[in-house]
Amino acid sequence: MPAPQGAPSPYQGGYPQQQPYGGQQPYGGQQSYGGQQPYDGQQQPYGGQQAYGGQSPYGEPQPYGGQPQPYGQQSGSGYPAAAQPPAPYGRPQGAAHYGLAMKRRNIFGVWLGLPIITFGIYLLVWYYKIHKEMAEFDSRRKISPGGSLLTIMFGGILLIPPFVSIYNTGKRIADAQRAAGLQPSCSGGLGLLLIFVFGLWPLYYQNELNKIVDHYQGAAPGTQVPLAV
Repeated sequence: MPAPQGAPSPYQGGYPQQQPYGGQQPYGGQQSYGGQQPYDGQQQPYGGQQAYGGQSPYGEPQPYGGQPQPYGQQSGSGYPAAAQPPAPYGRPQGAAHYGLAMKRRNIFGVWLGLPIITFGIYLLVWYYKIHKEMAEFDSRRKISPGGSLLTIMFGGILLIPPFVSIYNTGKRIADAQRAAGLQPSCSGGLGLLLIFVFGLWPLYYQNELNKIVDHYQGAAPGTQVPLAV
């Protein structure tokens, strides 16, 4: 039987206007599947609270309502940031670099005893070895043992290069002392001056190198030791 004229049609817009559930509109008073959708950013389900910290469920949610995550710092994806790996086993925390321990030598043997016995050859061998050991002790510094030896052997033809090399050796020893965590005490200028005082510069330089060796409490030559800086 056709509806009386003026009476509302039970179907307007293709969907019934009569609300289910005893006249109450589902999902916080919104029409079901009508002009407004239940997930259009207005009033959300679950008692009117928006899921995942106030953002729409299909946006970029912040888990746990935006509260701080466990383990401290969060990553950009919302998951906890990975913990930093511990230091390798057997190595102390905080050591930035490692090098090889140097050899302790008798200062008088370096200066006088062995050079006399070997007719001066030992002095050249010693000069090469201390540069090699300093290069291995702190590999961050560019030291050429062979170049230093050739300079002191043949640089005398030009007179100046051996003096420059001996002066630079004092600076390298001071750098090694600093890397070990000691107060630098070696002076290239004093080493240069001691060339003219009974040739004491090898004794002086070896004594300064022994300070580094003693700092590591007699570590065997070639043993890995931590550097302070």
